[in-house]
Amino acid sequence: MKRLLAEDPGGPVVMLNLLRFAEGGAESYEEYARQLRETFLPRYGGEIVYAGTGSTVLVAEEGQDWDAVIIVRYPDRTAFSRMVADAGYQEVTRLRTEALTEAVLQATTAWS
Repeated sequence: MKRLLAEDPGGPVVMLNLLRFAEGGAESYEEYARQLRETFLPRYGGEIVYAGTGSTVLVAEEGQDWDAVIIVRYPDRTAFSRMVADAGYQEVTRLRTEALTEAVLQATTAWS
């Protein structure tokens, strides 16, 4: 988190989430996502820009296909950091951890 904040160019941050579910993990992730949408994103000014199921892989190395992609925009990196530090959010992250076998979470910045 220190690196995320230290490299802050200012302005909004868009977080790329690439998800691979454990067997039966989609249901657990849906509950995590519901709580994220209903409680934590509104509290910290975040919004889901896109959420979808992985489909046909056209260009990727073997094993780089994903079950789901979610793109979430936050007003700034500090808002994301505050959400992650929220005690209530930390309680629901167990649902995310249980749901996934692999994930990528990458901060992105808009091209000028």
